[in-house]
Amino acid sequence: MDQKLQMLLDTVRKLIRRGAYPNLTKVVAKSHPADVAHLFRYLDLKEQRILFNLIDDTETAAYVLSELDPATGAQLLEQIDKETITAVLQEMPYDDAVEIIRDMPEELAAEILGIMQDEHSDEIEQLLQYEEDTAGGIMSTEVFALREDMTVKEAIEALQQAEDVEMVFYVYVTDEHGHLVGVLSLRQLLVVPPSTHLKDIMTTDVIRVRTDMDQEEVAQLVAKYNILAIPVVDEGNKLMGIITVDDVIDVLRQEATEDIYKMAGASEEEHLYGFRAFKIARLRLPWLVTNLFGGVITGYLMWLFRATLQEIIVLVSFIPVITGMGGNVGSQSATIVVRGFATGRIDFSTLRQVFYKELRVGMIMGAVCGVVVGLVAIGWHHNPYLGLVVGLAMVTAMTVAATMGVLATSFFKKVGIDPAIASSPFVQTANDITGILIYFGTATLFINYLR
Repeated sequence: MDQKLQMLLDTVRKLIRRGAYPNLTKVVAKSHPADVAHLFRYLDLKEQRILFNLIDDTETAAYVLSELDPATGAQLLEQIDKETITAVLQEMPYDDAVEIIRDMPEELAAEILGIMQDEHSDEIEQLLQYEEDTAGGIMSTEVFALREDMTVKEAIEALQQAEDVEMVFYVYVTDEHGHLVGVLSLRQLLVVPPSTHLKDIMTTDVIRVRTDMDQEEVAQLVAKYNILAIPVVDEGNKLMGIITVDDVIDVLRQEATEDIYKMAGASEEEHLYGFRAFKIARLRLPWLVTNLFGGVITGYLMWLFRATLQEIIVLVSFIPVITGMGGNVGSQSATIVVRGFATGRIDFSTLRQVFYKELRVGMIMGAVCGVVVGLVAIGWHHNPYLGLVVGLAMVTAMTVAATMGVLATSFFKKVGIDPAIASSPFVQTANDITGILIYFGTATLFINYLR
């Protein structure tokens, strides 16, 4: 945060603590809406509510909500009267307003839509018909399109008169039935004779997405082709809306944030609970309970090998390093695959190559670490067979862990579960179990040499 924003944040927090709301209102009114929106990232929910309720200008309030998480925005709006909620939502782009309405209580959302009862509610209700994380759910219906039989002169005049439409990066061309048939750049309109018809200069090979396509796939397409916007069509190829690059950036940020939280066994929902420890603990507990049972299973396996452990007590020295290194390698592998699926660099057609690559990497890292820990075992306990057992177990455990990261993540992806949840909590638990089995299984095979 730059110095100017830091000073503004300090001032806002100080005025909130003092309850100096008239002064705070003046500060907000004099600040740029983008700066006000940025402040909300550093305030807890209570401070956000106080500050939001002091914003008199509906355009500023709409700007702030557009920059916030939709669930947080819905909570802020719930604190004010319904007429003000309606006024603020009408100032927002339809796709942003829809995201907030989805997070409102159903009864309140229905009342708000009833108050609107105009073209705003019609557009919003249309977007609400689509699934939240699909192209239809994030698109803007305010799309600029022209008929293919129009001339360039007519197209330029239409552009000059266009109002209340999403940013015009490209000119989409439709037939008489509204079907998408081509696309033009603004530059093309300026370098051809005014009497030229659009159908004679348009590009017919249009990159497009269906309304039911997952938003993450849409983001990958935009990134792949380096385009600033992408049209959305229905199953009959009728132009329904447009997704612009700013929407794509929001999707990428949202998906990346979700993946990071899931890989840690946490949830972005924690931000909504502020400092309420019990509710936050409830969100984190499920995956920790998974690890808890994994630990119990690991302990049970050690109990099954108690005869080996009792007879060769020095084996206990290397349990932490075997399980720890396996868990670390598995997490690295899973993280790479999760990221690969998210960015489109990995799919099921390339999965075999990824598997064998991680297998080789695991073997190389396992061999290096196995030699090191084997030498440590020999130097520490003066038993070359112990060094051999520990070294072999390390190589095998790390190789299995590397492949486990690929297989577990791919399995979750295949069955339609977000693969991010297959990372740290699941993979580490699985590798603890396999690591113990490999270590004590190897030791049992060589037990006569370890006595």
